[in-house]
Amino acid sequence: MRDKGEFLFTSESVSEGHPDKVADRISDTVLDAFLAADPYARVACETLVTTNRIVLAGETRGPDTVTHDQLAHLARMAVHDIGYDQEGFSWKHADIAVHLHAQSSDIAQGVDSAGNKDEGAGDQGIMFGYACTETPSLMPAPLYYAHLILRRISELRRNNDLSVAGLLPDAKSQVTLRYIDGKPVGATSVVVSTQHVEGMEQAQIKQKLMPLISSSLPKGWMPPDSEIYINPTGKFVIGGPDGDCGLTGRKIIVDTYGGAAPHGGGAFSGKDPTKVDRSAAYACRYLAKNVVAAGLAERCTLQLSYAIGVSDPLSVYVELHGNPYEVDEGRLEKTLRELMNLRPRGIREHLHLNRPIYAVTSAYGHFGREPDEEKGTFTWERTDLVPALKAAFNR
Repeated sequence: MRDKGEFLFTSESVSEGHPDKVADRISDTVLDAFLAADPYARVACETLVTTNRIVLAGETRGPDTVTHDQLAHLARMAVHDIGYDQEGFSWKHADIAVHLHAQSSDIAQGVDSAGNKDEGAGDQGIMFGYACTETPSLMPAPLYYAHLILRRISELRRNNDLSVAGLLPDAKSQVTLRYIDGKPVGATSVVVSTQHVEGMEQAQIKQKLMPLISSSLPKGWMPPDSEIYINPTGKFVIGGPDGDCGLTGRKIIVDTYGGAAPHGGGAFSGKDPTKVDRSAAYACRYLAKNVVAAGLAERCTLQLSYAIGVSDPLSVYVELHGNPYEVDEGRLEKTLRELMNLRPRGIREHLHLNRPIYAVTSAYGHFGREPDEEKGTFTWERTDLVPALKAAFNR
């Protein structure tokens, strides 16, 4: 994203009822089931959802007490929680097939610790983290507000609030903001598409959603009425997996930074924390957020890279985007490595990732969420490195 001049930037979000998010939720529910039974279980679960059909596939290593029947039941309960009981996709009668099998021994030997060898990365790859001062959560503003609009609709729907009566689980949003010299100053357009019951008129849906959109954006940021697009196709009754096939890991930009920062390419949901696609991406966000929270930068991008079976990251890269506070980026890279063990085991232990905390991450983004100390969720959003970073750079 540019630092100078005037430009528009857009991000989208999707609700927990979007087909791909239904798949993500089920995959993370499977992961949580294994981690609840064994904190060191290995899981790589992919889910496909379509008209009244759910298919789980992938590799696991965990206790026999986690059965296929149990996982099928948990998948059904996840769909129930999302709110699907429709003719084309219902928690009650969707057919569920579980095709999970044992993890490859070739992969396992690279990851497992043995003798003097520490636990290795579960795959090669590059991971990115990002933080900026645009919002209180240190997330990019277009994605922040796109998520916020859908979360508020979902909360009202789940509470049976009459203000959103007739709206169903599947929904998408898109927010375009105007930037001047790197700062967001207002919205130029907003798009919200939401599934609804048969017979609802376009005007009714717009009447329900306009106050939610207005109250979600900062004062004075609303675009003109002509640039607010509510269900622009005109009708959205057939939705969810009945309307479109869903797969785990197809919303990685929604899951991260809305396109405002690079993405390494790996998806998160359904993967246990030995998979650095997930755990190292969480570590990247954690470090980038702490850098910005410590006042060392207004924007920070951080990259890690790994080789399968190798413990130490191959590289640590920090970009401070113009570096207005004149921080030595090379020194910062070294300091971050000193403050956090970036081996897979170190990341897992530092962020307490070997716990059943993942189903809640599957919708509305893995980043920018409030850490919950009691539940142990979103530990990568803590800013507990700030004092050490300030001390290291005399801030």
